Amino acid sequence: MSVLDMIGPVMIGPSSSHTAGACRIGLLARAILDATPEKAAITLHGSFAKTGRGHGTDRALVAGLLGMKPDDGRLPDALAEAERAGLALSWSEGNLGNLHPNSVRLALDGEGRHTTVVGSSIGGGVVEIVEIDGVGVRFGGARHTLLVGHEDFYGAIATVTRVVADDRVNIAALSSNRDRRGGEAVMCLELDARLSGEALAWIARIHGMNWVRMLPPVMDEG
Repeated sequence: MSVLDMIGPVMIGPSSSHTAGACRIGLLARAILDATPEKAAITLHGSFAKTGRGHGTDRALVAGLLGMKPDDGRLPDALAEAERAGLALSWSEGNLGNLHPNSVRLALDGEGRHTTVVGSSIGGGVVEIVEIDGVGVRFGGARHTLLVGHEDFYGAIATVTRVVADDRVNIAALSSNRDRRGGEAVMCLELDARLSGEALAWIARIHGMNWVRMLPPVMDEG
């Protein structure tokens, strides 16, 4: 049992699920956009919709989008910080399907980019990102995470993993999903270390790769 299991995460706020977890979802969504968000359309699901604002979920999500961590003292004032930063927010409640009750969809725009991320806070500050731009994924941000959006083509996974191996980085977990055969796909590799800039640039140059993101951990690995 880890210290996190015994005492919970270091954070600002009343609830690890509604505050620390929500902040980490925001952090991961910001990293997936790979830009400073200028607009965020936020759809709260389940318990996040019913009780989230009372537990600070709205402030925590926005704090993460602004790059704050769960223990950042500015988190309670995140909505005011967003206004000062020019981040336009819109809020709604909706049924996102068969997901954990503490779930949210973040549709983000910034620096000419757009992404839609669905994430769940599953307890104790632990989170899962479950969808990116309509394609199913599953990772929690405990490790360095390589995300590759690409066309669904033969040998895509082997091509990327070869570059990772040549960079002498070990793969802890790997998953890949697509919206349809030959359509859009997202590859997710959880790594023991960050890939080098050279390796990331090499992957980005591979034909059929649409975007590449190297996400840092947002929490301690359990």
